[in-house]
Amino acid sequence: MKLLIYNALIINEGRSFIGSVLVKDELIFAVYEGDIVPDEALDAVRVNAAGKWLVPGAIDDQVHFREPGFMHKGSIESESRAAVAGGITSFMDMPNTNPQTTTPEALEWKFQRAAETSYANYSFFFGGTNTNFKEISKLYKSRIPGIKLFLGSSTGDMLVDREHALRRFFGETDLLIAIHSESEDIIRRNKNYYIDKYGKENLNISFHPLIRSEEACYTSTANAVELASSLNTRLHVLHISTAKELSLLSSAALSPNKRITSETCVHYLWFCDKDYATFGNRIKWNPSIKTANDREAIRNAVNDNTIDIVATDHAPHLPAEKEGDCLTAASGGPLVQHSMVAMLELALHGIFTKEKVVEKLSHLPAELFKIDRRGFIRPGYYADLVLINPQRTWTVSKENLLYRCGWSPFEGQTFHHAVWQTYVNGNLVFTNEQAQENSSNPMQAGLTGNQGKGQALTFLQ
Repeated sequence: MKLLIYNALIINEGRSFIGSVLVKDELIFAVYEGDIVPDEALDAVRVNAAGKWLVPGAIDDQVHFREPGFMHKGSIESESRAAVAGGITSFMDMPNTNPQTTTPEALEWKFQRAAETSYANYSFFFGGTNTNFKEISKLYKSRIPGIKLFLGSSTGDMLVDREHALRRFFGETDLLIAIHSESEDIIRRNKNYYIDKYGKENLNISFHPLIRSEEACYTSTANAVELASSLNTRLHVLHISTAKELSLLSSAALSPNKRITSETCVHYLWFCDKDYATFGNRIKWNPSIKTANDREAIRNAVNDNTIDIVATDHAPHLPAEKEGDCLTAASGGPLVQHSMVAMLELALHGIFTKEKVVEKLSHLPAELFKIDRRGFIRPGYYADLVLINPQRTWTVSKENLLYRCGWSPFEGQTFHHAVWQTYVNGNLVFTNEQAQENSSNPMQAGLTGNQGKGQALTFLQ
């Protein structure tokens, strides 16, 4: 099958130009600049993308799709459906499920489940614990992005806090080590301090960034960077949330010699601690959202490449689970359906360029994880493509959400871009005709039925 997407503004590799992309089966066959229709495309199915932007699908290196064990919150099927509606065509899922992805058998179960149900391409981090290092020798390195270590406790109990275990993970494998970086000792100390001072019943959401503090993040990251530097570890620091941590990172462009890389998330670029008064527990994440100064510094670090990529840390909970105080409300929230439009909204306000958004969501994740033939609009690459309507104004509401949990921290937010179509491996998996019309429900058209069209990612270790 041939598909020609023509008359689009192609945003790719730092350039924006009018052109066309010819897809043959699952791969991009050719990219053309200008308004020509080449002879080899005369028999292709054609999509007129005039007025639309064509970008490579986003690659999200940090999602919690909750399967198995927590399917009341979300599943690989439900959350990958929301992801492709948001322009994410590939994801890497985290191991804190039930059972945890800490054995080869649990990992294989996820791959099989995704092959049956995922709309997007997929892979899964293997979870490290204090006692399972020997399992690494049983893994196929080309199938997984790396090992996930929780250096601070979060949803699920996977804290790795034994020095011997950390040194083995950091020093005895060439796999990428991705870390949740918060000091459990500092968090515990802060929690006890505020409980003693104000009483447990009086700790509302405003105490969250005081307990999961800048110091907790910086201390943990500094220790991890020091250990990684001494052992030449390939370290990836997830969800950077503080300005202070940036001093530990290099602004050098990605290269084989850059051994320590980092990611931040959309919510740290969008919200700050002043927003707790408005959004409450809906923006409770671990690590916590911090000050406006931290947000500004992180935005600058995205622009100057101190921070390499932007992801979501998509982590859905039911509304009832988000209720309670600072200590009892669940941490995390759903984001995959809105990350691309949120980043483009920030670009509309001059914080990023649209080319930078594509670089951070698509190009650099593919390069950082050495993903085979994804993340770019290039001949011979997989046709993971997203068409954006840059003139579609719409407001997030419960009626246009696709998350199983049924809520979003962006409810009530008006965006000025909408995902029109999403292709995964050349298959149309999401189409949104309402994105072309003056409709109150831009998600009305929904999915195309191409469930299970995602493929397992391949990593060129």
